[in-house]
Amino acid sequence: MNEVITWLWLVVDALIALLTQPFYYIAIVLLALSYRRQGMLERRLLHTRLNGWPLLTLRAIFTGILIGLIVSVVYLFLGIEMTAQAVLVIWVTSIILMLLRIRYLNAVYAVGLLGSIQWVLKLFGSWEPQGFLEAVVSTIRDLPIPQLLVLAAVLHLTQALFVRLQQRQNASPVYFKGKRGKLVGGYQLQYYVPVPLMLLMPTNSGSGADLAWSPLISGGADMYMLFAVPFIVGFSEMTKSMLPEDKSALTAKRLLLYGVILLALSLLSVWWNPLSLVAVLFALLGLEAICWISSSEEENRSPIYVHPKQGLQVLAVLPGSPAEELGIQTGEVIFRVNGQHVNSQAELHSALRMNPAFCKLEVRNIEGESKFLQRAIYEGEHHQLGALLAPDPDTGFAIDERPASFFQIVGMKVDTHRTDKPAPDPFSHEA
Repeated sequence: MNEVITWLWLVVDALIALLTQPFYYIAIVLLALSYRRQGMLERRLLHTRLNGWPLLTLRAIFTGILIGLIVSVVYLFLGIEMTAQAVLVIWVTSIILMLLRIRYLNAVYAVGLLGSIQWVLKLFGSWEPQGFLEAVVSTIRDLPIPQLLVLAAVLHLTQALFVRLQQRQNASPVYFKGKRGKLVGGYQLQYYVPVPLMLLMPTNSGSGADLAWSPLISGGADMYMLFAVPFIVGFSEMTKSMLPEDKSALTAKRLLLYGVILLALSLLSVWWNPLSLVAVLFALLGLEAICWISSSEEENRSPIYVHPKQGLQVLAVLPGSPAEELGIQTGEVIFRVNGQHVNSQAELHSALRMNPAFCKLEVRNIEGESKFLQRAIYEGEHHQLGALLAPDPDTGFAIDERPASFFQIVGMKVDTHRTDKPAPDPFSHEA
């Protein structure tokens, strides 16, 4: 009983220490700024916003806490140790990488880079720098890279499950510039979460406690304290050729496979250190391969968020709107409104005004099957029933497909470029 009380107090002390660490707040602020910028993009392109940034930020924090609880339990029973110096060097590396590209804030990139540097330092084992550089090099040389890769693998495995459960919750509809310069609809998907973890830290003071279980990997010290440290894990991508829930499911499968392979390699490298270089390279190149494969698939597939010859393609549906109540889904086509064919937003508005108090719709789903919907219309409801449509292909704003930089997010800079083209010649080959 005394041991349980001791560990509970260690948990409380670690949580209090977490609240005094700047890294957790840095992670939350960056996520909040990213979601706020996402809302600004939606307003610029769609003249509305699907979800407020406070709700998205709170959802990410809550998801991160759940992931942290699961991973902390797994990590504690593995018995892997962590030092304050290791946490500091990982976070400093992450911040430096973040300045190059925001998705490099993912902790696995910092661990992979530090593991690569550690191997280079092993090749120059006789090099002994002086001063501040000596402390940095010594810390990197002492980093438990295989154990850190185990942590990264477990984090990604857990996150893959949450991505699969959340599906399209973090999907934001946007407009892209297509291959022929015409606008097409699509989605940006963000899965970044701040994860507070409880890790073991060896201590020689009497304020710690011994382990009441036999750890799987290490646990060589006599006494331990709990050290609360935040990590950021995540992934971002875009799609023009898939439904956001399908893209999320595919991403979850790939992250799951990546996590399983990385976990196997890192566990093996714990017992046979030369294999750690393979695990380090896979940690870096595996995530980059997922990004490259996804980007290549999008380039080779036809976009689906474009208006067909007849009807209007639905890009997104506002939460709580009449369109959501009617059961209109992303990717479906509004074919008829009050008996009238609609092929433009002007025709949609005109058809809805034919009976301002009631509407009858014919909507075609992804399989091309028609479904007939009807509903009363009340004053103050969205003028398009809350159905956000694919863009006009010739006129409008598009965003850059490249991920936003750190300075764009912090500066709340929303880069869009306008596409204004005259109507094509009906006798031209393109028409």
